[in-house]
Formats: sequence, structure tokens, C-alpha cells
Amino acid sequence: MSTRLILVVAGDPSGDLHASSLIEALKRRDPGVRVAAVGGPLCRAAADEFLEDLASRGVTGFLEPALNIPFLIKLGSRLKSFIDEHRPTALICVDYYGFNRRILPMAQAAGVPAFYFVSPQVWASRPGRVKILKKLVKKMLVIFPFEEQLYREAGVPVEFVGHPLLDLIPEPAAHTPDPKALIIGLLPGSRSSELERHIPVFYEAFRILRKTRPGMRGLLFASANQPNSVYGALPHGVEIVREQDYRLRATLDLALCSSGTATLENALLGVPMVVVYRLSWPTYLIARALVNVKHIAMANLLAGRAVVPELIQGDATPERAAAEAARFLDDAALSARTREELLAIRRTLGEPGCADRAAKTILSEAAR
Repeated sequence: MSTRLILVVAGDPSGDLHASSLIEALKRRDPGVRVAAVGGPLCRAAADEFLEDLASRGVTGFLEPALNIPFLIKLGSRLKSFIDEHRPTALICVDYYGFNRRILPMAQAAGVPAFYFVSPQVWASRPGRVKILKKLVKKMLVIFPFEEQLYREAGVPVEFVGHPLLDLIPEPAAHTPDPKALIIGLLPGSRSSELERHIPVFYEAFRILRKTRPGMRGLLFASANQPNSVYGALPHGVEIVREQDYRLRATLDLALCSSGTATLENALLGVPMVVVYRLSWPTYLIARALVNVKHIAMANLLAGRAVVPELIQGDATPERAAAEAARFLDDAALSARTREELLAIRRTLGEPGCADRAAKTILSEAAR
């Protein structure tokens, strides 16, 4: 029976989700393995030892980490002591490059092999990160096919393991909207800063749409790390829901959606969407200078074109969001065509079993 110890570090809600699935897969493959984790509530439930809830703090972007420097320095120091004292069999970093970039050299100095599950978006900004990862990581375990080619061309050991959401999101059934009973999903994000900026836009857009569609219902998909109270007074016709199996999400006729993992979730379900994203203006200006991709929604990035509309910063108004949503709601042919285009993306992302394939590779290569 193995007594191997593995350290997993994730820093945001989507990383918490993917990391917890990987932890469970590691334990299925090797019941004797012990896992210590930094992550969120899902990692807390899956790990043997939970070190810190980093995912729930919402430390992302360019300015927010600067405001949390004392906390991040202290956590980095704790992890260095943990690595030096316990010498884990492996370190697994899950996305969240800014912080994990500081932990990887600690593992290297201690002779602990490091694996990266869910690559940071080096293809969107700061490609120089690939050279750093090449020096510090034993293997990249990537979830998009184009990432495998990018790392392989750079000489970085890499394996495409498929996308983890394929294990969680079932193939959707055929769907035909009922114009008299439309169901709209509101997905304003998971971080407090996102909710503050997006909720007013989403609520007002819903009110505008409902004026001419009185039978329309709204489902507000609450984040696992946020209480109901942060969502404030709901518009008439909207209710808060919480789910992990995507059954309600699959019933949506349309989603108003913050940019992030939710856009890919919707794509895998074939749900047409209007993507809305607002940042603080300093963060937006920095991002605009650094990011070199045409689209921000993963569905559009994977398709290579604007399958769904994106409303960014100044364009992210209730009126624009409602107008774009109305195009789908009032045009059944457009809605059906968009569903098919989104579901085509699903077929490019491999087969289910991502976490298990990643766990197999990590356990095998760490044992060497």
C-alpha cells in the first residue's frame, strides 16, 4: 500500500472544481495516497489535509493580488515550510499561474517533481511564461488540443488529457424553446468583484426582456462560495438556484453569462448566450495592453470566431445585453443554429475521463 503524499494547489473556484476531481481520481487509482491541498470548499472535502481556502478569496486579476500581498506571502511561506518538511511525492499546480509561479521553484529546490494540470492561458497573454514552465515543470497536463501543440513546439513535456467538464456535463437532449415559457439563465460570475459589477446589468437586462415576455422565468445560478444575500433583491420572475449536475442549466433557452468557465459549460450544453464582462478600469486597461486574443469567451476562442456575442466594459450595458438576448429569443432559426455550433465545440475536446488520465500520468511519472 502506497504512503505517497501529494500537494495540490488551486486558487479560484474553477480550479477548486477541477482539482477536487483530480484528487478523487488519485485516490481511486491509489487508495494509499494522501493529498494535502490549497483550494476551496470542494478541495477541502476531497483532501486528507486542507491547508488554506484560497479559492474563496477571489484573488485574481492584476490589482486584486496586490491588495492581498501580505496574505499571499504568508501562504507561500507556509507552503515552503510544508514542502521542505514533508517532501511530497509530487506538487500539482492547477491553473492560477501568478501564485503557483512562486511555489514551483520551492518544489524544484526540494527535489519535488511538479506537474501542471490546467494550463495558465499562456496563449492569451505573456507567452514568455512557457519558458519559465519549461524550467520548473516535469509535465504539463493540458485540457485543450491547441495547448498540446503549443507546448510541444516549445519543447515542454506535455499531454492532452481532455477537458474535465466532459466528466461533469452530460450530452444534452434535443431542446426546443417555448416562446410562451422562456427560461433565461443569469450567471454573473463567482467572485465578489464580478458580482458587484455584473448583477445590476443582468437584473436590468432581465427586466427589459420580461416587459414584452411576461411568461419568461429567470434562474440565477449562485456560486458555491457565495451566500444568497450577496445577490440582493431579485427581479420579479427570477429565483436563485444551486446545482452541481447541470440539469437545470440544460433547460435554459438562453443565458446572460459572465466570461469564464461558465461560457464553456454553456457551450457543452448547447445553450446560446450573451457574454458580458466588466472589470475595474485600471485592470481593464492593463488587460487590453497584455491580452492578444480576439475573443474572451472560451466558446468563441475554440470556434475561432464569434459564435456568441461579447459585450465588454463600456458595451456591457443592460440595454445592449437585452438587445443581443432578444435576437436569440425572437429568432428560432438563429437559436437552433447557435446550439449546433456550440455542440460542435464539445466534439473537439476529447473523451470523458480527464481526471483519471491525469492521475494515471502523475502517479506513474512521480514514481520514477
